[in-house]
Amino acid sequence: MAFFESVPIEQVRDFWNRRPCNIRHSPRPVGTREYFDEVEARKYFVEPHILRFAEFPRWRGKKVLEIGCGIGTDAINFARAGAWVTAMELSENSLEIAKQRARVYGLQDRIRFYCGNAEKLSAFLPVEPYDLVYSFGVIHHTPYPERVIDEIRHYVQPSSTVKIMVYHRYSWKVLWILLTYGQGRFWRLAELVAQHSEAETGCPVTYTFTKRELSELLEDHGFRVVEMWVDHIFPYRILDYLQYRYMRIWYFRWMPQPLFRCLERRFGWHLCVTARARVQHAM
Repeated sequence: MAFFESVPIEQVRDFWNRRPCNIRHSPRPVGTREYFDEVEARKYFVEPHILRFAEFPRWRGKKVLEIGCGIGTDAINFARAGAWVTAMELSENSLEIAKQRARVYGLQDRIRFYCGNAEKLSAFLPVEPYDLVYSFGVIHHTPYPERVIDEIRHYVQPSSTVKIMVYHRYSWKVLWILLTYGQGRFWRLAELVAQHSEAETGCPVTYTFTKRELSELLEDHGFRVVEMWVDHIFPYRILDYLQYRYMRIWYFRWMPQPLFRCLERRFGWHLCVTARARVQHAM
């Protein structure tokens, strides 16, 4: 876990400020309702397992803390389902778009936004218990993921649920990156995955986890794993996808859907875990 510890958090912030996650999911003017509608439709079309994982309707009337809200797709859906949402984000540019999104949908009264480093969450976010702490595809991009897990303990009680998605090491995507860009140079795997893990190349920090590593990380910091599963293989040709066309790569195009789903459940890129605190943290 030490490969990225020397990366300054400012470098991570600058990367996401240059290109907020999913910012190009629509060609419409950024900040318009049409833009946000298309971003959401595309995100959940490509990653439908998010709906299963987040369980938006389940949190109606509950308090939800999202760590790393990006441009706000999931935060908006928690609020739309009736949750009271607190959303934090490292990237100022991403957060401004998320705030605009809340205004566009008239949900600004249901979402509180904070900007800061999740490794130091309690330094700027008032400590209070939440029913759900949710983080999808975020903590693997910070130099010290274990510090974020420690911070989460300040915001949970025994009845709280924690849902986290991180990248899965034993995945189709890692193999594809290794063969495509690394020519099999597995000793450079951490560097290669970081370089090519996102749509914008050159991400400064991208950890990957095995199921065992993620379980140990959570258990070592006072959590009990309730459920863990993998999902998501991106099957589309990149050049077509950039033009908003969904043409599968030839070997996925002819693969029977049951076989493809089996492959996703075994070698998916997204490692999704649901956990609970083992003991109540002193507030």
